[in-house]
Parts: sequence; C-alpha cells; structure tokens
Amino acid sequence: MTAPNRSRPASRPWVVVVHDTATTLRPADPVAAALTTSAMAASFSNGVFYTVSALFFTRVVGLGVGQVGLGLTVAGAVAIAASFVAGHTADRIGAPAVLVTTTASQGLALLAYPTTATLTTFTLVACLAVASKAAQGTARAAVLAHAFTGADRVLVRARLGVVINVFTGVGTVCGGLALLADTKVGYILAILGSGSSVLISIWPLLAIRGQLTARARDDEAYAAMPASHSGPSPLHDRCYLAVSGLNALLAMHAGLLTVGVPLWITEHTSAPTITVTLVLLLNTALVVVIQTPMARRIHGIRRSARAVHLAGLTLALACLVYSASAVTSSTVAVVMLLSAAVLHTLGEVTAEIGSWGLAFDFAPTSSAGAYQGVNHASVAAGAMLAPLVITTTALTHGAIGWLVLAAIFISAGTATLLVVRGRQLPQGVTTGVR
Repeated sequence: MTAPNRSRPASRPWVVVVHDTATTLRPADPVAAALTTSAMAASFSNGVFYTVSALFFTRVVGLGVGQVGLGLTVAGAVAIAASFVAGHTADRIGAPAVLVTTTASQGLALLAYPTTATLTTFTLVACLAVASKAAQGTARAAVLAHAFTGADRVLVRARLGVVINVFTGVGTVCGGLALLADTKVGYILAILGSGSSVLISIWPLLAIRGQLTARARDDEAYAAMPASHSGPSPLHDRCYLAVSGLNALLAMHAGLLTVGVPLWITEHTSAPTITVTLVLLLNTALVVVIQTPMARRIHGIRRSARAVHLAGLTLALACLVYSASAVTSSTVAVVMLLSAAVLHTLGEVTAEIGSWGLAFDFAPTSSAGAYQGVNHASVAAGAMLAPLVITTTALTHGAIGWLVLAAIFISAGTATLLVVRGRQLPQGVTTGVR
C-alpha cells in the first residue's frame, strides 16, 4: 500500500504550515487525493445546506419548527440503521461501490427537497438524505481501512477533517448570500446548488475501486485475505460494541457546539450575540490548525485510548467554564466563552482522533465495513441524542445541568480507557500497535 507523505520540512513554522496545507489539499496518494477532492465538493454542499435549510423548510416548504424537528429526528433514527447496514454491504460488494451509490442518493434527495409540500414527503426525503450521508461516512471509513494501515489511516482521516472544515466554511459563506437575498427563489437555488455539488463529488470517487484492486494485487496481505463476507461480526465483539457505545456519548460534543452553546450564549449569558459566531469561527480555525499535527502523535491502541480519556476530561472542563460564563459581566463572559471554546475544540479533536484510531485498530480488515458501520452508527446515535440531552440538562437546569454533562463526558472517556486496557487485537487486524 502507498503510505501518505508524513514527513515535514525542518524549517520555520510558516514553511511547515504551508507544507502541511499543500499536503492536505493535494495528497500524493491517489486514494487520498480522490477522497479529498470529493470531500471539497461535498463539504461545500454541507455548508450551504446547513446555512439555509432551517429557513428553507419553514418559509419555502411551509413546515412548522416542530414538524421539522420531528422529521429530522425520524431521519436521524434511520441514519443509525443505515450506518450499520452500509458497513455490511461494503464488505459484500465493496466500499467504493457503497460510497458512490450513497453519495448519489444523497445528492438526489437534496434536489428533491423543493418538491416536498407535506410533513410526510419531507420526512421521507429527509430520511433518504440523512441516511445516505451517514452511510457515506461508513463507506469512506471502510475505504480508508482497506487503502491504508496503522497510523496512516488516522492521519489521512484527520487531513480529510481539515478539508471538510475549510470547505464547509466556504459553503457557509456562500449560503449566507441566500440569507441576504431572503427570497423563495434564492433559498431554492441554494438547495439545488447543494444537491448538485454532492453529485459533482461523485466523479473523483469513481477511480477508487480500481486503485484498491491494484493494491490488492500488489499486496501479499491482501492476496492472503479471506473472502470479504467471511470475516468476524462486530456484534460478537463486546469490547468494540462497548467502545462504540461510549463513543456515542462523547460524540455529543458536536451537538453541544452547534445547538447547546449558541442557545446558552443568547439565553443565559450577558455576552453579545456575535459571540456565537466568534465561538464557531474559533472552533473551525483551531480544528484546521491542530488536527493534522495531533493525528501524527496519536496512534496505536494505547495512545488512542488515552486520548479519548483525556478528551473526556477536557470536554468536562469546557462544560464548567461554559457554566461559569453565565454569572459574569459581558466582557468577562466573552473571554470565558472563547476560553471554553478552546477547551471544547481540544476535546473534540482529541476525541475524534482517538476514536478513529480505536475504530480502525480493533477492526479486522476482512470485516472493515461491518466494524466501521457499528462505529458510525454510534456517531449517528450521538448526533440524534445530543439536542435532547443538552436541552434537558444545561439549557434547562443551568449549572447543575452542565455538571451532569461534564460527568457524562468524564465517565465515557474513563470507561473507554478501562474497556480498552488489556484488550487483545482480533485476528485479521493489520495495524501497528504502539
């Protein structure tokens, strides 16, 4: 297998940053390059969609806020199942085929949103769109599991994360143009542009199947691999199931940032509303800067487990600082919220890198799809649970609620470390454990 370039020039910091950026945006490995190019278009689509979707659903489609929430909740539940099914399907027909198919179905679903006029049609289209996106995550992880080994899997995934953040930001800015226009036509064009961008992202993915086939012929480990459907099932791997379940709790950090923190700032602190934008921009910038360097340092099962443990502690500390921001002056509140955002981002990046490492390193290559399906189902579950958990804890009960959230993060991180400790690699895993 072709390993991605992990070396950096020993020079001034700005030279290192430029080198890392160039390597991230234009990787030498053909599989990584295809995934990166596709991620640019798909993430641009996400940014546009996230920006305009709420107003599109309420003002153009004509749904109530409660109806939108109900439809998306149902779609989130379907996405959990889709993540799992996509993994098993990837092991049978190949991860590249699943990735292309689910990307196409998501793009078509987005294009269908303007045709929805009732709660039923909206929910059906939302189920297809959200489930397809969740299945893509599983298929992409399975591709990485087959194309790379050891620490390179996490490094490539981290670089993809940087690309996703950058181009989601670009899409957000472009989606803002539709908000400025604030017209029905503008919102419809934004949604159609989002769907078209997803369909464009399919083109680079078409070459991946051939690349993996070529590597299989050249790699002795691949040549000796048993038939894809004959690998062990993750449903019989209690350690993996436990780690994935705990990951669902840690994965709520994303919902905390996008749902909990904005509502906390505007309803419970004296900080100006613009602080919401500052927090989100700070998070995006920090992820872009630190994710790849941290991925180089977190590899192997032991380090990944320790990273998840540390992430739980860091996220808990962020919760405490968020909580304290409610009882200070406006200026101090802004400083505390930005400080909490830094801690939150450090916890987010550390949790993601650690969980990627565990998900890859514990999964036999012959069952990569099924194992990644379980892992991504846990992420989807966390995304579905986050709004409910956050609103019923921090946003309802203030400081006590924040303490509950902090306890959840600490418990999930600590339990992950305890579960992983002493765990033996399953047969068929091809990774370097440090």
